[in-house]
Amino acid sequence: MKNILSSHKLILASKSPRRKELLERSNIPFTIRTLEVEEIYPESLPKAEVAEYLAILKAEAARSNLADDEILLGADSIVILNDTVFGKPKDTEDARHILRQLSGQVHQVITGVCLLSKTKKVSFSAVSKVWMEELSDAEIEYYIETFQPFDKAGAYAIQEWIGLCKISKIEGTYSNIMGLPTEMVYRALRQFED
Repeated sequence: MKNILSSHKLILASKSPRRKELLERSNIPFTIRTLEVEEIYPESLPKAEVAEYLAILKAEAARSNLADDEILLGADSIVILNDTVFGKPKDTEDARHILRQLSGQVHQVITGVCLLSKTKKVSFSAVSKVWMEELSDAEIEYYIETFQPFDKAGAYAIQEWIGLCKISKIEGTYSNIMGLPTEMVYRALRQFED
């Protein structure tokens, strides 16, 4: 299959190097075009809907700049533990706090996705469960110092040290935990070619 999108160009509205990598590894051609969007959601919104809400917010912000043959992909990932939403840590102390909360716990990673063109909009969320082993204070300090996880929801990345050495089980897809449920994106993109 040469190109999933024969009549459209995909625009990735994300600065995430992980989303870029996942699309490249999926052999889905795209270009990057981002806008700064304040990631605020209503407090009353159910936690499981936050990621999709933010993905739609990001995509809609860039809709007016779309050409007729373009599809915009907006995405956002969050981590949920005990009804608390963890996004990207604000600083080192926040990263420590988040990792201490997740240590030894099972949490959810939810990635919301919004694909939109001038005439069509498709949005969805993917949910994965992650079993994290206990993290010592020394391991938390090592991870933060070595990997600088300030652009990662939940203050860690599945493809880095914590994911490789301290995650004992996942339920759902690896790509979703990394930041983009590529199998769902692939299926949704095909809807734009019908």
